Amino acid sequence: MNRIATDIRRKTIILMLCLLGLTTASGSNAYIWQQAQPTNPEGTDSTVVVVTTKGLAKEPQIDTPTEKAKTTPSLREEITHPPDVKGMISFGKIFWSIVFIFIGYFILKAISGILSLISDRQPKYQPSIRRILPMVKIAGWAFVTYIIISGIFQPPRETVFAFFASVGVAIGFASQDLLKNIFGGLMILFDKPFQIGDKIESGKYYGEVLEVGLRSTRIVTPDDSVVTIPNSEMMNQSISNANSSENNCQVVAEVYLPHTIDTKRAREIALEVAQVSKYIYLNKPITVLFFSEKTNNQPILKMRLKAYVNDVRHEFPFKSEMTELVLRELQKEGLIDDM
Repeated sequence: MNRIATDIRRKTIILMLCLLGLTTASGSNAYIWQQAQPTNPEGTDSTVVVVTTKGLAKEPQIDTPTEKAKTTPSLREEITHPPDVKGMISFGKIFWSIVFIFIGYFILKAISGILSLISDRQPKYQPSIRRILPMVKIAGWAFVTYIIISGIFQPPRETVFAFFASVGVAIGFASQDLLKNIFGGLMILFDKPFQIGDKIESGKYYGEVLEVGLRSTRIVTPDDSVVTIPNSEMMNQSISNANSSENNCQVVAEVYLPHTIDTKRAREIALEVAQVSKYIYLNKPITVLFFSEKTNNQPILKMRLKAYVNDVRHEFPFKSEMTELVLRELQKEGLIDDM
C-alpha cells in the first residue's frame, strides 16, 4: 500500500510539473526535457523533470559593433559606390521634365512681360521693377529645377551626394572663369552699381543695360549694337552710371561756334531750344557752358548744352534735336554762317 501511494504521489508531481512546463512554454517559448535516471537503491524508477526556456524560439541576436560595421554600409561607401540610376530615368520622367521646363519658361516670360508693361505705363515703379526682375528669373528657374529633381526623378541621397561631388570637382578644375563671372553677377545683383535700363559706360562701351545675367551683362550702344561684357570684367573696371536707376538722365549736346560770337544771345537760344523740346525733363536744371579751344591754331568756342531727358530711351533723339535746332536758330539770326 505504501508503494502504491508513493507511486501515485510521484506521478501527481510529474503531472503538475508538466502542466507548469507547458504554461511556461506558452509564455516564454520553453520546453520540457525529461531524463531517465538509473534505478535508485530501493529499486524504484525516478524521473527528473527539467524545465528550460531555450530552444523553441529563435534566440535573440545582439549585433555587436563589428557585425554592424559588416552589414551596414558607411556613408563613404555609399558615395564611392552609388546605386544604379538607370531605374530613375524613364521616358515618362523625361517627358514631364520637358513639360515643366516649357511651363516654367512661358510663365517666367509672361511675368517678365507683365512687369515690363507695368514699368512702361508707371514710370515711378520702373527702377524697382528693373531691380527685382533678374532676381525673379533666378528664383523661378531654381524652383523649376527643384520640382524636376525632387518631384519627378526623386534620386536617393547617395546619388545626390555623388552628383554634387562630381560637379564640384568638374567646376573646380575646368570652370574657373565661369565661377568668376557667376560671382561677379551675384555681386552686381547685391551691390547694385547699375540696374536694367541704366545708361552706363564700362571701358570703351557706353549704352543702356538690357540684361544682367549670372555670366555676363548686355548693353545696347548708340549705334544699336548689343555688346556682351563678362561680369568679371565689369567688376574689375570703373563703371559710370548716367541715371542711377532713374527714368531721366542728363544729355549733353556740344556745338562749335566762332570765337567772336555773342555768347549771351547764343545762351538764350540754347535755353529756349531745350525748354520747348518734347523730350525735356523740366524738374532739373538746364545748363549752358562755353569753353575756348583751338583748331588749326584758330581759336573757337565750344558750347556745351546740358539738359535732362524725360525718358532714357529718348537720350539720343533729344541730343540730336538740340544740336540741330540750336544751329538752325543761330543761322537764322546771322550769328553763324550757313553751313
